[in-house]
Amino acid sequence: MGSRLWLERQLNDPFVRQAKLDGYRSRAVYKLIEINEKTDLLKKGAKVMDLGAAPGGWSQYAAKLGCLVTAIDLQEIEPITGVRIIKGDFFDDTILSEINGKYDVVLSDMAAAASGHPNTDHLRIMELVETALDFALKNTKKGGSFLTKILQGGEEQGFAKELRKYYAKVKFIKPEASRKDSSETFIVATGFKE
Repeated sequence: MGSRLWLERQLNDPFVRQAKLDGYRSRAVYKLIEINEKTDLLKKGAKVMDLGAAPGGWSQYAAKLGCLVTAIDLQEIEPITGVRIIKGDFFDDTILSEINGKYDVVLSDMAAAASGHPNTDHLRIMELVETALDFALKNTKKGGSFLTKILQGGEEQGFAKELRKYYAKVKFIKPEASRKDSSETFIVATGFKE
């Protein structure tokens, strides 16, 4: 998409405007808000890990709810009140030593840079999703939850089947804030079996 078209879409996007009004870092927060309203995933006092957290909107919202949030990203994240921010790769041994135990909820809104080729983009995000799941399986408390973004493209049902081995419930949610023309959707897995 050309930069002019992207700018027009941003300027006309009600979620972009609302994020500015509400003081959130990005429109993506409204995806998490809707998912949380439907699933009650984030509870006060829950220990939450936000993988690939930049710019930090999801962490910001979880902290506002009273969750104990750790945010990790390769990119810099401006400080967020009540959020522990770690810059680095969540599979780096040095970073893993800083993580401090197991989490009630692991969140991932990670996406690879878009190539413009839907099949390639789908496979790239599925690789990130598999990596996030690997992290979640090693770092989630019994009964915990995992939320991740995926792009529809053929692999998502197999991934959901894989999740059902480890979690009691798995469901797909496409929030209103996900653009209609996007293949983006989210998978929520709850009741980690350990």
